[in-house]
Amino acid sequence: MSYPSIILKSGKERALQNRHCWLFSGAVKQHPTQAAEGSIVAVRNNANELLGYGFYAAQSQIVCRLFEFTNQEQEFGAAYWHEKINNAWKLRQALVASSKTTIFRLIHAEGDFLPGVIADVFGHTIVLQILNKGAERIQHHLLQSFRLLGFEHIYLKNKANPERLEGVTMQNGWLSGGFDEDLWAQEHGLKFKIDYLKGQKTGFFIDQRENRRILGQFSSGKRVLNTFSYTGGFSVYALAGGAREVYSVDVSKDALALATENVTENFGVQAPHKVLDSDCFDYLRQMDENFEVIVLDPPAFAKSARNVPNAARGYKDLNRLAFNKVMPQGLILTFSCSQNIDKQLFRQIIFSAAAEAGRNVRVVEQLIQPADHPINIFHPETEYLKGLMLWVE
Repeated sequence: MSYPSIILKSGKERALQNRHCWLFSGAVKQHPTQAAEGSIVAVRNNANELLGYGFYAAQSQIVCRLFEFTNQEQEFGAAYWHEKINNAWKLRQALVASSKTTIFRLIHAEGDFLPGVIADVFGHTIVLQILNKGAERIQHHLLQSFRLLGFEHIYLKNKANPERLEGVTMQNGWLSGGFDEDLWAQEHGLKFKIDYLKGQKTGFFIDQRENRRILGQFSSGKRVLNTFSYTGGFSVYALAGGAREVYSVDVSKDALALATENVTENFGVQAPHKVLDSDCFDYLRQMDENFEVIVLDPPAFAKSARNVPNAARGYKDLNRLAFNKVMPQGLILTFSCSQNIDKQLFRQIIFSAAAEAGRNVRVVEQLIQPADHPINIFHPETEYLKGLMLWVE
């Protein structure tokens, strides 16, 4: 099969030769004459030499998202996509999944060379996000592969109107299987209820799993403040680690109700856990409580490059407030999930906050996303979560 071709301008092939997954429109000399949105196209240099294949997006600044780098003509049928998904499955089976951890990410978009596909596993269920037209066009291959791996319950959670999906029969969001009961799954033996219907992302922030475990190791006997707590993941781990008392603070009453359910399921109604419906900045400014551990895990402040200056100020203000309130010899676990804030900038922001607070601060651990959110070494944008565990004198 011959695919329509994008021809690059002279000298614009370096990024693709280095296997970066995004082709920007400014590098294109000639668009394909006939290629529908999301269709598979070949990408060729100015000498018409094949560089790879990707999903076409004519109106986007990222005009093609590559999933295969090769100089050989190729076809992309069911076997190709199943091999790609099976390779992702082998990574998770080797490094993450176990009888005590049934929550993990199976497909991490460009991190698994599958742009536009996020697939999160919760027990026997996959919650799927299809984020571009190209991924939409191969969704029947994705479903077939997930079933071959043994997943019968597959729920589609999309920002876009799911009615746009082609060739799919859905019932109340279910592409396959489906059920009405609550969805619970395990992480390191701890139980969590997954709000796949109304919750953020796919219903649970899987990317903090190992950082939650680290918090638990340092929580024994401590008073722990979990800001932007969402459904209480860090709070559950702090209690599992023997925390004396844990506060979960968030502006969402629904999220806090789910945090209470998660705590109760694991530790009973008498657990030393308090939820507070509050803006986290306001709470940090006004609180009198003394905490030995503070978790700062805000949502992404920089959704685009132009938001970076304001986001940097927000991160600095948040961390300065925490530096001013944490007890001496306390720990702060601070994070940014903003892709546009890189590790170096994030550390500079934390430096500025510590300097303004006037306290001695040391980095005792650098925190990242876990193995089921693999970082494509050719595509640094896949390294979006960065964090620091800080010792504050």
